[in-house]
Amino acid sequence: MAPVTSLTASVHQRLATALSAALPEAADADPLLRRSDRADYQANGILALAKKAKANPRELAGQVVERVDSGELIKDVEVSGPGFLNITVTDRAIIANLAARTDDTDGRLGVPHAANPGTTVVDYAQPNVAKEMHVGHLRSAVIGDSVVQLLEFTGENVVRRHHIGDWGTQFGMLIQYLDEHPHELDHKSEQVTGEEAMSNLDRLYKAARRLFDSDEEFKGRARRRVVDLQAGEPHTLAAWQKFVDESKIYFFSVFDKLDMEISDPDIVGESGYNDMLAETCRLLEESGVAVRSEGALCVFFDDVKGPDGKPVPLIVQKSDGGYGYAATDLSAIRDRVFALKANSLIYVVDARQALHFKMVFETARRAGWLGDDVHAHQLAFGTVLGKDGKPFKTREGETIRLVDLLDEAIDRATAVVREKDTQHRLSDEEIAERGTQVGIGAVKYADLSTSANRDYKFDLDQMVSLNGDTSVYLQYAYARIQSILRKSGEARPAAHPELDLHEAERALGLHADAFAEAVAEAAGEYAPHKLAAYLYQLASLYTTFYDKCPVLKAETPEQVENRLFLCDATARTLHQGMALLGIRTPERL
Repeated sequence: MAPVTSLTASVHQRLATALSAALPEAADADPLLRRSDRADYQANGILALAKKAKANPRELAGQVVERVDSGELIKDVEVSGPGFLNITVTDRAIIANLAARTDDTDGRLGVPHAANPGTTVVDYAQPNVAKEMHVGHLRSAVIGDSVVQLLEFTGENVVRRHHIGDWGTQFGMLIQYLDEHPHELDHKSEQVTGEEAMSNLDRLYKAARRLFDSDEEFKGRARRRVVDLQAGEPHTLAAWQKFVDESKIYFFSVFDKLDMEISDPDIVGESGYNDMLAETCRLLEESGVAVRSEGALCVFFDDVKGPDGKPVPLIVQKSDGGYGYAATDLSAIRDRVFALKANSLIYVVDARQALHFKMVFETARRAGWLGDDVHAHQLAFGTVLGKDGKPFKTREGETIRLVDLLDEAIDRATAVVREKDTQHRLSDEEIAERGTQVGIGAVKYADLSTSANRDYKFDLDQMVSLNGDTSVYLQYAYARIQSILRKSGEARPAAHPELDLHEAERALGLHADAFAEAVAEAAGEYAPHKLAAYLYQLASLYTTFYDKCPVLKAETPEQVENRLFLCDATARTLHQGMALLGIRTPERL
């Protein structure tokens, strides 16, 4: 279907036209339209324009009112205060516009595709080979997945990249340890895959790390094994590949539990850029962007200094010839810009790595790999905290395994679904399925409803609550609507623009009409929390509508149909909006 102009955009255009007629020198001026509690909208840009034109703001506002083309769109425009305009749209416009928005077969609800889509690489969900995923991996995965969904929905060409940690000293350490302690990799562990196999690898990795840190001779042997790995020595390379393959099976199982799509071609780890590292260093050194300092290849910055006041460089190549994270990240930028033809690079990475990425991006700009036509952005996220406000850990002080967290969320949500099913309409299988959808949705929504750069408390009791700003509240609103639609008998949703609307109907219809704007804002700012806030408000307005406006027992058949139409439009919007957050909306709860 063709994109539908929102009521907000239509009102804005009419005000802008009237304003330019009243004040010709303000032909391109913005009336600064916003939603208002006093009316549907308020225009508050006239004060600044009047000041600039040395005009009386109330007089200018009055001239704008005289020139507004109301048509069937605007019911009333009044001057308020020192020169504000309060605008009320007609009931007819609300229903007619919402009908146009929902008259589709593609589920887009009138959301347009980007006029000039580009290519964006989103780097997110970066687990490490041979290590179990923990709570720290949750935010990158959940936020990144939603940003991908939002960008793709708006028409952007998105390339997913999972930059897994699959190279470096730790693998020489692990391979050497297993060669020297083969009995610790028991027979049974070679016959299991997924979580159990990864748990074994994680245990072995920790043992190898303890020995590496305490035994200088073992450390030397492990480092020589890294050289063997880099040289492609067959036995070492085969052991490394086995770790990678086993880890991927585990990654897929965790992402499947998170209800996230991840495919093998999207996984390009540190090892994927090995062949580019030497050339990256050469290009930086020949261009003068990087210089040798005490044998290392470094990039210096005037505004990055240590506590002693001395410059802290970005080390691209170590003095011993080894490559650090910077060389890999810079090579990845080269690949994404020149091979993948990306216009935008989005890195969903912990805020604590902000300095590293600031230096990497600036280095890439100096080298000419980033510029006005290609930009890179770190979508930094805060820390997951426990109820006590401290970083979320076990009682023993260890980082919590992600699968344990998800399993507990599912168990809690399943108990809520079972408790709510007082009439036993759901089978045990359905309760388990709904419990999984509600539990995973609860975890995702708690993350996505918080601005990414803020820390948030992981409180499962609150996450699975039916009250407040939770995904469960939104999911139950959707399920309630589906229940009404099933009970409607022969009555069907149908828009009746000629009907007068209750205040609660107006508020719900106006907000549902703003879906496209909410999606555009969330996608444009890489801010899923703004879409989450929009959806929570939508569910809240629906609750008010449900309490104040009988649907199936409305006064006339036309009113029944019109209220069923508002229910259906709300449900479609909730369903599509939640999908963009990566959250399911069960038909029955």
